[in-house]
Amino acid sequence: MNGVQKNNVKDLLSLTGKTFAITGGARGLGITLAGAVLEAGGCVACLDILPAPVEEEWAHVASLAKESGLLATYFQCDITNEDAVADVLDQVVVLAHKQGAPFSGSIACAGIQQKYPALAYPVDKFETMMKVNVTGTFITAKQTARQLVKAKRPGSIMIVASMSGQIANRGLDCTAYNASKAALQQMCRSVAQEWGQYNIRVNTLSPGYIRTAMTDMLLQADPALNETWMRGALLGRLGVPDDFKAVSVFLLSEGSSFVTGADFRVDGGHCASA
Repeated sequence: MNGVQKNNVKDLLSLTGKTFAITGGARGLGITLAGAVLEAGGCVACLDILPAPVEEEWAHVASLAKESGLLATYFQCDITNEDAVADVLDQVVVLAHKQGAPFSGSIACAGIQQKYPALAYPVDKFETMMKVNVTGTFITAKQTARQLVKAKRPGSIMIVASMSGQIANRGLDCTAYNASKAALQQMCRSVAQEWGQYNIRVNTLSPGYIRTAMTDMLLQADPALNETWMRGALLGRLGVPDDFKAVSVFLLSEGSSFVTGADFRVDGGHCASA
């Protein structure tokens, strides 16, 4: 058939010869996805506001990189500081070139969560949520795209949103968080429309409830939340970071070369139940 390329699925899902930046890469989902990039043959640069990644989790990433002869680096970086993000990505591009694995995109995973009833929500905390989750993600996507356009290279940007951008969470008062994640889904569609001309794809991953340090803090503060969340768990469990590795690799890889402006909701069926 004209125009149809026959590629091996293994090759389509490979990230060999590419480097990706991951924000929120010091722990939890971000550092797990860093490991996924390495397992798929790519190099990775993790960015986070923490001075250093969680030692035990980074040891696994470093081991994967060493075994495969790949590059895994870590940068302390505040994603709300555009100059800092631009400077780090400049460094990542240089390292990627030396490694022979050109910079090919990013995963915007950094974000914060706060639990407040809307009637009592302090405006300054609401603004902080928006600054980190929305503005910080926009800066990450913008600076990634600028590097790709400058290099005249195609690329993929994955933004971690949430099912909370589409629903109101039962038992969880988090208006600012939900609003920020809805903003990311719309941001994705908007920049995908703008950047398609450069062959830069942008998609969102919208997880359901994941057992991470952030959600564990919420459950410790309100143990009853677990029962509430489990009522919508069609598979009988909450998510874990490993549940998002394969779909993330797909969205970064050539296997998703005709996918952009899309939202991939991976929630264990939570949004399918009333």
